[in-house]
Amino acid sequence: MTIELVLLCIVSFFAGFIDSIVGGGGLLQTPAMLIILPQYPVATLFGTTKIPSIAGTSFAAFSYSRHVKIKVKLLLFIILAAFTGSILGAWCISIINSTYIKPFILILLTATGIYTYSKKNFGLHQEKNHTGLRQILLGLTFGFIIGFYDGLIGPGTGTFLILAFISFLGFDFLHSSASAKYVNVATNLAAIIYFAGTGHILYQYAIPMAIFNLSGSFLGTRLALLKGNRFIKIFFLVVVFGTILRFGWDVFRPYF
Repeated sequence: MTIELVLLCIVSFFAGFIDSIVGGGGLLQTPAMLIILPQYPVATLFGTTKIPSIAGTSFAAFSYSRHVKIKVKLLLFIILAAFTGSILGAWCISIINSTYIKPFILILLTATGIYTYSKKNFGLHQEKNHTGLRQILLGLTFGFIIGFYDGLIGPGTGTFLILAFISFLGFDFLHSSASAKYVNVATNLAAIIYFAGTGHILYQYAIPMAIFNLSGSFLGTRLALLKGNRFIKIFFLVVVFGTILRFGWDVFRPYF
C-alpha cells in the first residue's frame, strides 16, 4: 500500500464523517486528490472521489431511513431532477471554467453562515403553507440546480441541499440532513455513470477510499441521530465556515 493511498484513505474517513452529518466531505476529499495525485487529469480525480462519496452517503441514507420519516413522493421528484442535473454538470466540466462560479458560491456561503447564526430558529421545523404541487416545483428547481453543481464542481453539495430543504420546504436539520443524503446518492450515481463511461475513475484508489468513507459515515450518522438538531446546526456552521475559507482561498489566491 502506497503512502498516497494511506493518506487518501485517512482523508476519506473524515470526509465520510463530515458528509454523513451536514455534507461537505468533498471539501476534504477533492483538494486531497488534487494535491496527492497531481499527475492525473482533474476530471479523473473528480470521478474517482464519487465512488467513496456514494459509499458513505448510501450508508448514511440507509441509517437515517430507519429513524427519520421521509417524504418519499416529494423526494423522488427531487432525486430525478438532481440526477439529471448532475449528469449535465459532469458533461459541462470540460467546457465551463469553474473559476467563474466560485466567487458567487463564496458570497452565497457567507450569507448562509451569517443567516444561520443570527436566526436562532433556523433549522427547527417551520410549517410552510405550500401546496403539494408547489413543494414539487420547488424541489425540482433546487434539485436540478444543486445536482448540476455537484456534477460540475462537487464540494459542499450536501450542505447546499440541507440549506435548500430548510429554506424552501421548512424541514428541520435532522430531516433535511436525512433527505439530502438520498438526493446526494442520486447525484453521485449520475456522475459515476458519466465518469465511468469515459474512463475517468481510478478504481485502485476509489475502492479502498470507499471503505474508509463508509466507516466515517457510520460514526457520523450515529452521532447525528444521538445528538439531534442542535448538534447538527453547530456542525453545519463549522462546515459552512470551512467552506467559506476554502472558496475564499480559491478566489483570492491569484491576487497574492
